Amino acid sequence: MTLSEGAVAQPSETLAGTWKLVSASASTASGERSDGPFGSSPTGILIYTREGRMAGMISNSGRKPLSADPFLAPVEERAEAFTTFLAYAGKYTLAGDKIIHHVEISSLQNLVGTDLVRFIKFQGDRIILVTPPTSVNEKTQTHELVWERVPVISDQRVNGRLTYR
Repeated sequence: MTLSEGAVAQPSETLAGTWKLVSASASTASGERSDGPFGSSPTGILIYTREGRMAGMISNSGRKPLSADPFLAPVEERAEAFTTFLAYAGKYTLAGDKIIHHVEISSLQNLVGTDLVRFIKFQGDRIILVTPPTSVNEKTQTHELVWERVPVISDQRVNGRLTYR
């Protein structure tokens, strides 16, 4: 999959910051669209630093709290909590219309040491990340995640430290 003409990746200065998930969807080659693996209203945060580090978290819509302490809750509840949340972090490389997440730590151990390639498109205060075609539940799909920049409300130096309010 390639993005449209003019969808060239911007310098990491443009990418650096915190992004909030606006929408997530999946589509097949035949055009069939769905909410994707995160449900109809997922929440997520994606952070890129100027130094080339990143962290991302996505939570399914409608997650239920555990009925007890996380280590004492029934195994079924803990399994559901695990399968409805994804987090990973590592370094990133911006190359043309692609961003590559080099996973160093993840809620899914299978992702550690892998490179997750995403096509990236900048649209004002939004970025759109699209996966290459991937097999999910025996269907080949691409996933599109739309992220919106979280504005910095204010930044100021207090006792020599940069603070955000």
